[in-house]
Formats: sequence, structure tokens, C-alpha cells
Amino acid sequence: MITLEINDYHKAILPLSHVNINTLFAEAVILQRISGTIYVDCEKDPSTFYVVHPYGMSLLYGDTDNEYFHYALLEYITNSKQIRHKPEWLQIAPEGAWTSKVESMVNSHNCANHQNPIIKQQRVNFIFNKESYHQSKEHYHSQGTCIMQTTKEQFLSLTGSVSPRCFWSNADQFLAEGIAYSLLDNEEVASTAFSAYRKGHQLEIGIETSEAYRGKGYAYSVCSALIDYCLKNELEPVWACRLENEGSYKLALRLGFTPTTTIPNFGLAYF
Repeated sequence: MITLEINDYHKAILPLSHVNINTLFAEAVILQRISGTIYVDCEKDPSTFYVVHPYGMSLLYGDTDNEYFHYALLEYITNSKQIRHKPEWLQIAPEGAWTSKVESMVNSHNCANHQNPIIKQQRVNFIFNKESYHQSKEHYHSQGTCIMQTTKEQFLSLTGSVSPRCFWSNADQFLAEGIAYSLLDNEEVASTAFSAYRKGHQLEIGIETSEAYRGKGYAYSVCSALIDYCLKNELEPVWACRLENEGSYKLALRLGFTPTTTIPNFGLAYF
């Protein structure tokens, strides 16, 4: 796989527009809203793209004809040459033959590497239903005493596996282009819902609740505050998560999201 030069990232945009799943995280990299990496099959006129977001998500799409790219992709996903140094979750565009090709690579690897298998899961895309959301809110009482728009200081101090800092280059960019709401419990940030990416009329939601405060309904409260912001500003809330992430999946349903598309999602270790 060839690393695409930043000045050529625009070559990945038109092919991405033909991918009929949530691709906002990949678009954030391509449009250089956050630093990532794009691998291609050909530097001058690429037709196959592998986009890696710094949070650890990646997307494979495009033509499947280049045999050399297949070989390089196999090396990459199995990490046989220790190219990757952190875990990665690979999504595959549902169109074309990439799913069957990657499935074959993964199955062969797992048969030979029982101790370090590539994890095969599924990722779900949702669509927002405003009526369902309002019906849900009628039967829900907000938890917590203080929900506020997230400040710069809070942005910088937030930790957890889904921190806003993983999705924005810096605090100033986030304050200028993003939005988040935090719920405070005893003056401590217990849960935060934030825009992982925002483009046009779409805003993708990220959510992180501190482990000590889970199970209290705080995630629903902050997500509801962010969704209300979206509706007020004529934005479409966007949600996607792994099917195996039961908490996120059930929260999406309670917030009025409906599952639409399920795609393969491969957990690539870096052993």
C-alpha cells in the first residue's frame, strides 16, 4: 500500500461519495480536519483507498483489481511486518468484492494464529427519527442537576476511550467548529456528548461517561441536550456503533435512532 501525499487527499473524495454508509470519520481525515493516513494502490491515479482515523477507525473502499495491493493489505491487517503500533477497527464499504476478500484473509490468518486472531464484529449505522425521539423524551426525566456546554478547560481535561480530543485537532478548532454538553455530578464531569464531526447539516455524536457514573441515565441526558441543539439548528444527528457495544446500541434506540445498515467490522490487533 502506498501512502498518499496530503496534497493529493482530494483524490479520495469522489470515490468516497459512492460509499453508502456513514463515512464522516473518513471524510474528516480526507478534508484534513484531523491528521490521519490514507493508503492507496497507485499514487498518480488511485482507485483503491484505505483511510485511517487517529482514533483507530479505518475504512477500505474502491476497486479490488490490484493484486499487489491485496498482498500489501494482507501484510497490513495481519501486521506481519509490525507496521501498526496500536489497535484498529476496519470497516469495509458494502459495495464491491472487498468484504469477501478481507473475510478470506482474516479466516486464513485466524486459522493459523489461534492466540492472536483478528476479531470479527459488526458495525451498525442508524437514522434519526424525530418523532420517536420526542416520544421517548415524554417518558424520560433528565438525570443530574447541571448540564452545561462543555468549556475549553473541560475539553482539555476529559479522558476516557471516547474523548473529544480524539476527534479534533485542538481545543480552538473544537470551540470554533464543534459542540459538546457535559453533565456535572458534585462539580465533576460525569458524562459528555460531543460532535465527533460536523459537516453541512450532519453532526455525528460521540459519548463518554466516566465509569463511576455509568448506569445513572447520564448518557441519555447529555445526548438529549446535544440532539436538542441539533434540532434547534436544523442539523441531522448521526449515530454509529459496533453491534456488540450493547450500551451504545440500546442508548441509540432510546434516543430515537433506527438501525439501517450493518457492515463487517474487523478488530486489528498490533501483536
